[in-house]
Amino acid sequence: MLEIRGLTVKFSSRFGDFTAIKNVDMSIKPGEIHGLVGESGAGKSTVGAAVIGLIQSPGYVASGTLLLGETDLQALTSAQVHEIRGDRISMIFQDPQTSLNPLMTIEDQLIETIQAHSDIRKTEARNQAIELLEEIGIKNASERIKAYPHQFSGGMRQRVVIALSICTDPDLIIADEPTTALDVAVQSQVLKLIQRMAKERQIAFMLITHDIGVIAQVADRVTVMRNGWVTETGETSQVLGSPQNPYTRALMDAVPPLNVRNDRFRVAKEDSIVPRSAVTAERWLLAEREQELAGLSLENITVTFQGPRKSLFRRPQIFVALNNVTFNIRPGSIMGLVGESGSGKSTLAKVITGLLTPQSGAMRLAGVALPVGKSRNRRHLSRQAIQMVFQDPYSSLNSRHAVGEILTEPLWFYGFIKDRVERKKMAASMLSLVGMSPDAITKYPHQFSGGQRQRIAIARALLARPRLLICDEPTSALDVSIQAEILNLLKDLQAKFGLTVLFISHNLAVVRQMADDTVVLRNGRVEEINSTEKVFENPEAEYTKLLLSQTPVMPSSWDT
Repeated sequence: MLEIRGLTVKFSSRFGDFTAIKNVDMSIKPGEIHGLVGESGAGKSTVGAAVIGLIQSPGYVASGTLLLGETDLQALTSAQVHEIRGDRISMIFQDPQTSLNPLMTIEDQLIETIQAHSDIRKTEARNQAIELLEEIGIKNASERIKAYPHQFSGGMRQRVVIALSICTDPDLIIADEPTTALDVAVQSQVLKLIQRMAKERQIAFMLITHDIGVIAQVADRVTVMRNGWVTETGETSQVLGSPQNPYTRALMDAVPPLNVRNDRFRVAKEDSIVPRSAVTAERWLLAEREQELAGLSLENITVTFQGPRKSLFRRPQIFVALNNVTFNIRPGSIMGLVGESGSGKSTLAKVITGLLTPQSGAMRLAGVALPVGKSRNRRHLSRQAIQMVFQDPYSSLNSRHAVGEILTEPLWFYGFIKDRVERKKMAASMLSLVGMSPDAITKYPHQFSGGQRQRIAIARALLARPRLLICDEPTSALDVSIQAEILNLLKDLQAKFGLTVLFISHNLAVVRQMADDTVVLRNGRVEEINSTEKVFENPEAEYTKLLLSQTPVMPSSWDT
């Protein structure tokens, strides 16, 4: 269905041409799911963009052959490429929220796409759209089709995007990180849907991802890329079970196991020596350890949201986001928090940080009652004692400020260091402590990779001298090798400075490696709470067992 031979893509600049991918070979058969894996910057998405004709200037295909069946994609005019895009080649992007028009109903978007590629009436197009939604597993499709994208969950939005991609009956679908932002339950549903579409409709899939577990679960063949080159390709069981290339073996080593807990995540190279430039920040944070380690207790936390009023004579619907949530985080420990999208994980983090007011319940940090919601003003001590590391460091860092400004702000705001020069020295030392060069203090967030930006975000949180650190999906957007480095860093910092950590993640394998205890949430209720090893080795709740069964893992016979 797809034949790629010697594909080279370059990007022109005033400094010369940059080669993004070089001499890439790949072939995909009808009904085959072909995985394309590698670290960020490996060139995976560039391959997909070249196939579908979305390489924008100053990028261009320098050489190579792209065949879709018998069609030479390189020989097509711009008009012909536009016609084939969406008709014979479709694409599923990582974030369904940005793939769908928020101002149009699902019905209008599906009908528009169907009519753009076939000469049929609107009524017939609508019937096709409803059949598609039913086929991909959306219940009450004739009613739900009238909804807007924001009225669907993340998993349901991704199903709609898949419906849009298959509504023209394409030969090839390029799925670029289609499950990265989804929890394990929804991810499992989407992957099964992709497998079914490939088998029943004989659609060829190019599955671009950095999740080795996903590739092991669904891909028939896999191609591994690094720095624009193909390092290894072949049957999935062969490449993942007996990797020949050292880079492939390093990627496999970085995948956290679900069946066993290790002390550290495997990385290619790890420097355990703290640089001299980090000593200042290390001593400054250790001085805070003289205080008693802080534990967090939550008692009967309940949060409700009021839905829209459908009429003047009907009461608005009340949605319960958190229902009497009660648990304790032991001082100086890491508590894992897992559950599906919509289970209440992020809502709970907002309650703890004072960004959301619960309807009832109480919280205590180190035995001291925490004011709730708006009653906790910006100068309250808990604002400094509780810090957060977010999922996307790029959106949580001010893009208009240099790293130095971002890092010195907590020192100024909380009155830790009054002298401007000394604040800058402390910020530079903290950068060294999190594995960054002190020179980064003069640069801006956009000049760094995702992993480096997350290190900066961790440094900013530490400069507030927190006693409780909330990590909300801190590595879900990172590839496995960078994820391993960041998680090792978090484990080291937590142990060295006695931090109490709430670690929120939908990656159960990561939670097993990180957390001492684990809470399982479902629909705002605590389903299970226990030591992490007991939760994973002998889960009590049926829901926990279901989550574990849905987590993509490497087959034991492939375990290297």
